[in-house]
Amino acid sequence: MYKLLIRPILFCFDPEKVHHFSFNAIRLLCKIPGAYWVQSQLYKTNNRSLERELFGLTFKNPIGLAAGFDKDAKLYKELSGFGFGFIEIGTITPKPQPGNPKKRLFRLKSDSAIINRMGFNNGGLSEAIKRLKSNTNVLIGGNIGKNKVTPNEKAFEDYNTCFNGLYDYVDYFVVNVSSPNTPNLRELQDKAPLTKLLQGLMKLNKTKPQEKPILLKIAPDLTDDQLLDIIEIVKETQIAGVIATNTTISREGLNSPAKSEIGGLSGKPLTNRSTEVIRFLAEKSNKAFPIIGVGGIHSAEDAIEKLEAGADLLQLYTGFIYEGPGLIKRINRAIIKKAM
Repeated sequence: MYKLLIRPILFCFDPEKVHHFSFNAIRLLCKIPGAYWVQSQLYKTNNRSLERELFGLTFKNPIGLAAGFDKDAKLYKELSGFGFGFIEIGTITPKPQPGNPKKRLFRLKSDSAIINRMGFNNGGLSEAIKRLKSNTNVLIGGNIGKNKVTPNEKAFEDYNTCFNGLYDYVDYFVVNVSSPNTPNLRELQDKAPLTKLLQGLMKLNKTKPQEKPILLKIAPDLTDDQLLDIIEIVKETQIAGVIATNTTISREGLNSPAKSEIGGLSGKPLTNRSTEVIRFLAEKSNKAFPIIGVGGIHSAEDAIEKLEAGADLLQLYTGFIYEGPGLIKRINRAIIKKAM
């Protein structure tokens, strides 16, 4: 029903406006008595073979929602009713910021893709904390970044602030240094500054009552040598794992008129490259750390391919928008079938 009826209507309008409309619609629907239960019955898949134990956490199933969809932790409870095993909120920055000027979100329908240059638009750390305080049963990842006005040499201060603020309210952290939409942010992926940043966060982590998993989200545009550096950095800093991958700045093979727009590309054009990065990291590290695979998952087959390449968990974003919430159930069923 989603692809035949709902999506064609939604895709007639501006994508950012549709995003906010969809949020409001889902929130209102879930306020109807019994609506969340019905939603859960339609989309959730409960099976012990789906459970995953990673970095001290138990995931009911391996399919999560990637960061960027619920930036401000406004809808994580309602979204969990679609069958996600975990929700990643953010990217959260210490101070609120409006992000880049609009228009900044573009559909590439013929490519089943999206280009965004949102620029970490969010209401800031304090607002997110207020909403996360009421969480009871959803595994939450906190994706953290720096404010646009913060120079790279002071970036650690922003990540430190977000880590301390979110520590009591999220189950794991994701360090985002790979978005192409904040000026100079990707320079923090270079070996020296990235090692320093992660070592600082791990040192902070060790001062807490209980260490929380810290993962690094990387770009798909890294070279093999840079990916080898990532493997070294993970081992040296002893962070929990890697999320592969963020959006790409590549425009190879695109057909849509909007392909010339500046920003990060997500969706089907990223499918193969993100899988290549997952496989490279898994093989070259001898599976030394967990990998969350994300990028171009539009079918159960895409998901299985990433798991076979070495991913331990998966995340959806653009595939969720193009294929609808039924995609989560189809993937989980395919995983159960493969486990038999």
